[in-house]
Amino acid sequence: MRLKILLFAILSALAGPVDAQTAPTPASTPQPDPIKTLVSRLDFAQYKNTILGLTKFGDRREGTDRNRAAIDWIEAQLKSYGCADIERLRYDYQPPARGGGRAGQQGGQGRGRGNANNTVIKGIRGPEGVNNDPNKQPDERIRELDSQPSTPGPREEVFCTKIGATHPEEMYIVSAHMDGIGWGEAANDDGSGTALVMEVARILSGPDIVTDRSIRFALWNNEETGTSGARAYVAQRKDLQGKEDPPGSGKYPEPKWLGMIQHDMLLWDHGMPDKDGKVSEQQRPEADINIEFQSSAKMAGPAAELAWAFKNANESYATDYPAMVGPHMSNTDSGPFQDLVAAISVRELERLAQIGAGWDPNHHQPTDVFTHYSDADFRLGLNAAQTTLGAISRLAGAQLKQQP
Repeated sequence: MRLKILLFAILSALAGPVDAQTAPTPASTPQPDPIKTLVSRLDFAQYKNTILGLTKFGDRREGTDRNRAAIDWIEAQLKSYGCADIERLRYDYQPPARGGGRAGQQGGQGRGRGNANNTVIKGIRGPEGVNNDPNKQPDERIRELDSQPSTPGPREEVFCTKIGATHPEEMYIVSAHMDGIGWGEAANDDGSGTALVMEVARILSGPDIVTDRSIRFALWNNEETGTSGARAYVAQRKDLQGKEDPPGSGKYPEPKWLGMIQHDMLLWDHGMPDKDGKVSEQQRPEADINIEFQSSAKMAGPAAELAWAFKNANESYATDYPAMVGPHMSNTDSGPFQDLVAAISVRELERLAQIGAGWDPNHHQPTDVFTHYSDADFRLGLNAAQTTLGAISRLAGAQLKQQP
């Protein structure tokens, strides 16, 4: 025994003192990504059901009872999710004189927006326009739902806010438009975007989630009349940014805008029309999500950075479809914001070169109904939701609360 002890002492002396800095330590357990946990809470069936709920109001054309009923339904859903600080923005809409811009359903609703940067449309083109003929809707139920015409006057749109725990005075705006035209159900344009915003609001309103910065979830009205609802929001609230009200309260009715993300049509990427002008009924295998900024905007640089942040989030969190970034954002509710803050649009196709060339034959048509889309189409929309939830959670600093 003495010999063993002596031998151990000799070996220890030869080895020298143990350096605490180089001593092996147990491998630490990698911490799970909280954002991946949040994205996993998105549910495919829930996303589809939210779109279906919106289509029960027909096309939700602005200035109609069905539009007002849809706004009430959206607000009730947001309340049921626990989304806080629900508000309505009110404004008056008077349609411009007929004859200018693209006429909306039942006339007198010109958008008055041009082709930004004079984007050249190449390749085969399909038909593109707005259906104003109710007789082209074969479903009598939908035709009856959409029959009440729009009337000028007061308008409303609803939004709610996730208040930031560290920087409540700063926020991102996540938005879509809830109105539609064309004598269909506006399932894609823009039920798909509205449902995305509502689903992201549902996840981030969870009681176990905290964010550093605020996030506002806005559902615009009057997009189809030239982004009138988004323009009313900018006019009423841009000068209120970052102002504490009442002073010393720690409350900010309009936090400073850090970025604006619009979602407009997310279900259809079936490729270019054939020579006969028809588009395939099958989602193409190489379908992707388009993230656009406007290269001619005053805030083009920050907007491009925001777009690439969404592209990176897509690579981390989307399950099926990739994303691409493009510089020709146009004809959507991010336009009124683009010279004031980094603004991007998340959508199914390039707005000008593809949708403008008739790549989505359901655009403003009676075929924009829930039953026209396949699960592959709805999954493209879900991947857009995964992209936005992942990106906005990173940007706003979303975390899961520590359990006691």
